[in-house]
Amino acid sequence: MRLVIREDEDNVAYYAANYLRKRIIEFNPTPQKPFVIGLTDDSTAIKIYKILVSFHKIGEISFQNVIAFLTDEYVGLSIDHPASNYSFVNENLFKHVDFKQENINFIDGNANDLDKECKRYEQKINQVGGIELLLGGIGPDGHIAFNEPGSSIMSRTRMKTLAYETVLVNAKFFENDIKKVPKLALTIGIQTIMDSREIVMIITGAHKALALSKCVEGGVNHMWLVSSIQLHPSAMVICDEDATLELYVKTVRYFKSIEKVQEQLIGSDNIGLKGSISSLSKINDRCDHKKNSAHSDRARHRSSMSETRPF
Repeated sequence: MRLVIREDEDNVAYYAANYLRKRIIEFNPTPQKPFVIGLTDDSTAIKIYKILVSFHKIGEISFQNVIAFLTDEYVGLSIDHPASNYSFVNENLFKHVDFKQENINFIDGNANDLDKECKRYEQKINQVGGIELLLGGIGPDGHIAFNEPGSSIMSRTRMKTLAYETVLVNAKFFENDIKKVPKLALTIGIQTIMDSREIVMIITGAHKALALSKCVEGGVNHMWLVSSIQLHPSAMVICDEDATLELYVKTVRYFKSIEKVQEQLIGSDNIGLKGSISSLSKINDRCDHKKNSAHSDRARHRSSMSETRPF
């Protein structure tokens, strides 16, 4: 698991959006080989979506061959409702870029048969070859999508009862009236998330610091579901400084040092987008160049010293 620490939420948003832009460009999607992305309705994603929109407007990215799957939706709430998760992503992303309507997928919380709807959604994900990259956010209690604490790590798309804390947090989208907040939701499962070929998790703010510590430093625990991404072969957490308040100092220094080594000693041109080393020969050439430069500097220093040394 990679942990990328940035100064504040704005810098986290830019890093995440720029990473998504590069991943889509690198993938080079076509109608026959679309880029499949899972999208969160978490409020932390608003700034990310705005930056993606700005990239699109200046011609740096297209979503023509991108298929999107929303991670969850309230039960009994119309997608046209301003507080629906579909409306959230639509208002902040879909309506501003070139997504094809047929490539936008959401779970219907008003379906006549909710169990059947969950199975349909899971099958649709499989039909397009699975999710290439899932962008997720978490709650202060570590829940992912609407997988509340205690959910099975092996869970699939299903209906879930929302925890009281989640209802309280989401009341801000319902005129701060708890009674108006739906108590049930449809959500992709933890195993559905883990089946994604890559996971990018956004964690910002001091109120999510405990969840981040459980994710990075604790063991895999179904009461802190964000910890499950420890088991994923390609997971990255992007957080701000405030979110690291519960981490050990040595943990923060370790992950910062990894990034420093990559940038200064290995070189960003030798590191793949996912953090893998792309060319060992280039790294050896870079090290040899640094050694030669160091030897030359020392030689020049000795020469200058000899010239100024008195007889």
